[in-house]
Amino acid sequence: MKNRWSRPLLALTTVAACIGLVACGQAPSGSTGLNTSSTNATHSNKTGSANGSNAAKSNSAGANNTKPVAVPKGPLPGDLLIADRGNDRLLIVNPQKKVLWQMTINPGGVFGVNSLGPDDSFITPDHRHIIINEENNNVIALIDIRTKKIVWTYGHPGVAGSQPGYLNTPDDAYMLPNGLVSVADIKNQRILFINPKTNKIVKQYGITGYRYHNPPKSFEAPNGDTPLPNGGTLVTEIGSGYTGQGYADYINPNGTMRYSVNLPLVAYPSDTQLLPNGNLLVADYSTPGRVIEVTPQGKVVFNYYQTSGPGALNSPSLAMPLPNGDIVLNDDFNDRIVIIDPKTGKIVWQYGVKGVASSKTGYLNDPDGLDFIPLSWHVPI
Repeated sequence: MKNRWSRPLLALTTVAACIGLVACGQAPSGSTGLNTSSTNATHSNKTGSANGSNAAKSNSAGANNTKPVAVPKGPLPGDLLIADRGNDRLLIVNPQKKVLWQMTINPGGVFGVNSLGPDDSFITPDHRHIIINEENNNVIALIDIRTKKIVWTYGHPGVAGSQPGYLNTPDDAYMLPNGLVSVADIKNQRILFINPKTNKIVKQYGITGYRYHNPPKSFEAPNGDTPLPNGGTLVTEIGSGYTGQGYADYINPNGTMRYSVNLPLVAYPSDTQLLPNGNLLVADYSTPGRVIEVTPQGKVVFNYYQTSGPGALNSPSLAMPLPNGDIVLNDDFNDRIVIIDPKTGKIVWQYGVKGVASSKTGYLNDPDGLDFIPLSWHVPI
């Protein structure tokens, strides 16, 4: 989701090869994007176009090809997967904030130090696994939800590199519907597509080690590689960093560019998401943080930004649309997950206590990743 240049080393158990991977089919998105009604936050009813695209990001990297289902009432119309990084654990919680499933990721770590755990986490298209990345440990991994076992890894724990089998600050690993794994390899300036059965890189965007904004040939610190329903990839570039020069790049399935947009108002863009109306939803990993909806032409049509009070954000790294039109996001350094109603600009649901890091029930510690789990999915918890 972002690159924390000074975070301590993470630790993750190494597994030699992919074990018992299930063939991945397409999964429903469960997301219809933002409600574009008037709001107390800055908002415009004008929306942009993505050159014919009207599909939101699928939370499990699959296309939404199922029949629409009724959206449950309430701010959180399903369950939520949380990567509770500071507590070195994964959680699945329901709308009533009950923990339905949890797993600690290798406490103690392979180096005899405390791991800060999963940086991001996403349900795979088969709904049976969770894919995570440990950014500063240079490893990505696949977890069997039922057994709570790591069944595949890529990378060498604690060792950064650019050779085959190595990563350097990996971010946002996704299992794709075709069975490949994509990941934004930030400091190597590239997006990789890996075959987990062979651990071979089968496709790459960007030039290894070359930091320059010229997508898809080269990138300037890519920290997001959101899969699109049409098989394309939405890349987020940190850019020059803290100067408002970050980018979102829509790359077609064949590797050609659809568009690249400079992201206004955002000092440190993180994990851009495609909305059904063709606009983009972007979190600003800054203090205070913000969330914007922006057209492909760069016009901001929604801006959530508060500098103080209970609604102020501290380094949010992922904002995701929910089926009811609300926005769920991880407010990393405020130790909470919040849901914002864009019609009112108010927080309407929260898990964790703002500014209180803890491993107790109902608390979080630097929650850095999340994924929405629709009730129609049958996750083995």
